[in-house]
Amino acid sequence: MTAPPFSPFDRPNSYIGRSVPRPNARRLLAGRGQFTDDVQFARLTHVAFLRSPHAHARIRGLDLNAAKAAPGVIVIATGADLARLCRPWVGTLTHFAGLKSPPQYPLAIDRVVWRGEPVVAAVAATRALAEDALELVVVDWEELPAVADMETALDPATSVIHPEFGDNKAFSLHLESGAVDQAFAAAHQVIEAEWHFGRHTAVSLEPRTMVAQFDPSEQRLTVFQSTQTPYQMQDVYARHLGLSDAQVRVVAKDVGGSFGMKLHVYGDEMATAALSMMLGRPVKFVADRLESFVSDIHARDHRVKARVAVTADGEITAFAVDDLTGIGPFSAYPRTSAVEGNQVIRLIGGPYRHRHYRADLKVVFQNKNIMSQYRAVGHPIACAVTEAMVDLAAASVGLDPVELRRRNMLTDDMYPYTSPTGFVFERLSHHQCLDRLVGHMDYESLRAEQERLRRHGVFRGIGIAAYIEITNPGPAFYGVGGARISAQDGCILKLEPSGQVRCLVSVTEQGQGTETAMAQVAASVLGIPLDAVRVVTGDTEVTPHGGATWASRGAGIGGETVLRAARALRDNILALAGTILQAHADTLDIRDGLIVDADGGRERMALAELARIAFFRPDTLPPDFQPEMTVARHHVPRGQPFAFTNGIQAAHVEVEIETGFIKLLKHWVVDDCGRVINPQLVDEQIRGGVVQGIGAALFEECIYGADGQMQNGTLADYLVPMAGEMPDIVVDHVSTPTVYSELGAKGVGEAGTAASAAAVLNAVNDALRPLGARVTTIPLTPDRVLAALGKLDA
Repeated sequence: MTAPPFSPFDRPNSYIGRSVPRPNARRLLAGRGQFTDDVQFARLTHVAFLRSPHAHARIRGLDLNAAKAAPGVIVIATGADLARLCRPWVGTLTHFAGLKSPPQYPLAIDRVVWRGEPVVAAVAATRALAEDALELVVVDWEELPAVADMETALDPATSVIHPEFGDNKAFSLHLESGAVDQAFAAAHQVIEAEWHFGRHTAVSLEPRTMVAQFDPSEQRLTVFQSTQTPYQMQDVYARHLGLSDAQVRVVAKDVGGSFGMKLHVYGDEMATAALSMMLGRPVKFVADRLESFVSDIHARDHRVKARVAVTADGEITAFAVDDLTGIGPFSAYPRTSAVEGNQVIRLIGGPYRHRHYRADLKVVFQNKNIMSQYRAVGHPIACAVTEAMVDLAAASVGLDPVELRRRNMLTDDMYPYTSPTGFVFERLSHHQCLDRLVGHMDYESLRAEQERLRRHGVFRGIGIAAYIEITNPGPAFYGVGGARISAQDGCILKLEPSGQVRCLVSVTEQGQGTETAMAQVAASVLGIPLDAVRVVTGDTEVTPHGGATWASRGAGIGGETVLRAARALRDNILALAGTILQAHADTLDIRDGLIVDADGGRERMALAELARIAFFRPDTLPPDFQPEMTVARHHVPRGQPFAFTNGIQAAHVEVEIETGFIKLLKHWVVDDCGRVINPQLVDEQIRGGVVQGIGAALFEECIYGADGQMQNGTLADYLVPMAGEMPDIVVDHVSTPTVYSELGAKGVGEAGTAASAAAVLNAVNDALRPLGARVTTIPLTPDRVLAALGKLDA
């Protein structure tokens, strides 16, 4: 794509970076003939986007005249217009050697490469007026061949989406450990299968939404955004819009669901910020449901060929996998679209002690929406392939699936353990989790009931899936590759004059209870009531810099930061109390908001009284004593790149063989996330994750035609799990705290999603096994079940 040279000053208000009085609206918009009085200038405006109706097409011409003259329109902007304001971005990182992706702009310039790519922006007084104006835009399209099928994307006869690269391969990776060929040659049984996973997307309760407000008088951009990572976005806006970090503030308060989808840079959001700078006015964008389906990132589009070697007594000796994944026309920025496939091939076989492993990953471009990180990145594919192959291995040697897992799971005496793919596991608890799960299920009784019901034509299945989850990622995750994504988090704790505590922390609230957990850590360390802690998150102007919320890191990194800050503030409070009370600090304690004697608990003074003296009567203190009632601490994980957690899930289902419908009867989870801070929050995080995984297993799929058109981009056609369809979900815990932090907490946000689809897949195939049928594509729709039974064409 070609674009005009970038210039941060080439915009109607050429005042960026200059110390000048705020220009009036008439001067700022001179020549546009639109909204030129100061009152109108201050009002909120709304942007809508004309999106490509084609998966691949050349833009031969644009006629914008009628749109510019439409009522209420402030500006109509094209890709060339915004390319002058916004530097392009490229979704590559250096530690993914060979990863390719072309530059991406806020709006397409001369060519579109997926159906839904934004092409023209209309800013108007209301969203409806902006959409009306876009109806008047005339585009001269030249439709080009679309690359939709990832299976043929690398064929010589397939057109190349980005000719400068020579082919449609974005990335490839080969892993090999041990003597793989020898292990397969010596195996009693070699099991082979091919598994397919359908694309799906987040469908968050709150869509992507933002208000960007550029203040020309202060040369500052403020963005109120539904994002997981305010500091990442502050850096992105600053670097790509020609500003400094100090000129950008990002505010992300309570976010209504994100699931990884709100980690990425989107062209329409960059365009919204650039338009605010162009106009010097606040601009609001909300992705409606229709455009969300074709613009929010997709995930999990994989085809995996797998082989497993097993001995006669049920020992798994080797895995070999070939993973093909299609990511759309670009690698997502700034985290790339290589991470999911990378984690798939590095996690396959993880719970088991085989030593021979080979994996090949191919990541290809397609003319579909961009695909990237989504909750439990790569884990559901890795878990489903691993656990489905383990079930097949058990059947091949005549062992019960539980027994084969017992014979092959990593044992307690093996830690620390380095997997064949290079992951180092500090300490996991697979056998304890399995034993606990079997007990909760009353496994033997379920098997007996299954056999009894089969004789009456009722087909029930039991599926088990062990998993490992990557949590608490350190700098090795992104920073090592050059991404400006923080691995540390920060906390500022302040004792207020009222005696209450304000906690400013860099992790963010996505509906998972971050603020409650952080308040709980602070209150328990400080010895004050929970409601005496006010937590502030999601504002780059006031909270310390940090990585925020992604990859199950909130409690493990953010919670540790709060713990350390609270201990420091407690020491300062007790030092001041000792000075006031003429006692040694170590003879005092804080309990329920009161300074008390450590021995006996005699009340000495209220925390509010101590705060009053610190702030308003420091003259009564010794002249060499300075009360420090504000502390700041930062924490970055040390010792290991990740804190790995583990667990196991089981699903109990019934399959109606005449209709292909699957009824979920019950689901069990035993998880080990280290120290549990808030049991209710943790349990509900797991249950929510299980439901999301069940959605992938049974319902959710972005269906594309051969022309690259998404065919079910509405909530009438794209199915999501509903409460009435969900089973009871039993959650239990084993606790193995990490030794690499004082808190001992690991992550839990993605555990439920990691294995629930695998458990359901195994349960369905367990139900179908007496009928000689197997489903190998997720989601497990009724049509696919019937096709496996030979009752319907696949």
